[in-house]
Amino acid sequence: MKGRLIVIEGLDGSGKATQTAILCEKLRNMGLEVDNYSFPDYESESSLLVRMYLDGKFGDDPNSVNPYTASCFFACDRYASYKTKWMEDYQNGHIIICDRYTTSNAVHQCSKLPEGEWDSFIEWLYDFEYKKIGIPEPDCVVYLRVDPEIGQKLLSSRYNGDEKKKDIHEKDVEYLKKSRITADYCADKCRWKTVECVDNNGMRTPEDIGEDVLDIVRGLLNT
Repeated sequence: MKGRLIVIEGLDGSGKATQTAILCEKLRNMGLEVDNYSFPDYESESSLLVRMYLDGKFGDDPNSVNPYTASCFFACDRYASYKTKWMEDYQNGHIIICDRYTTSNAVHQCSKLPEGEWDSFIEWLYDFEYKKIGIPEPDCVVYLRVDPEIGQKLLSSRYNGDEKKKDIHEKDVEYLKKSRITADYCADKCRWKTVECVDNNGMRTPEDIGEDVLDIVRGLLNT
């Protein structure tokens, strides 16, 4: 019996890696078989084209590579990861937690297109990855909603203020602002579970956010 695939999605600096780690620990403490993966898989040869794209080898602007081409780079990396690392565990009932997935292509590549083309792109993307390529479709997508300005501050802190360490997405503030719009759109259209990570006092604590994420996942696992 196949397992469950849960995706933690959000803009850069939204805390995806932190929430993935928190969720995995809590689920393992409940006695569940849990594996986690992050995309792109930078340690794998399969991410070469992704790395070239994000490093600006094809142009130092995200729009230098059209959304369909860029999506293929990321999709092939996910396919390689699935086939070589987690397909067997998934098919044997493990819970797979992914920090980013196909959903990131929907967010970041839609932002290169006019709004009138977003629906057709999302339909193409999901058909391409879930049907044509054949990687699993998520059972649940948890969207960590954070303002791009706050995400930028967290990124700068992560890189100790060294802007050179940011990739072409992270450097482009206007691109990230548009990605926030497309992320909200995708969350609504695709029925993702949204967790508001910011309140009147600023960024909520990882522990508080983690409780909301766990409540969503508990609901999935109990169905």
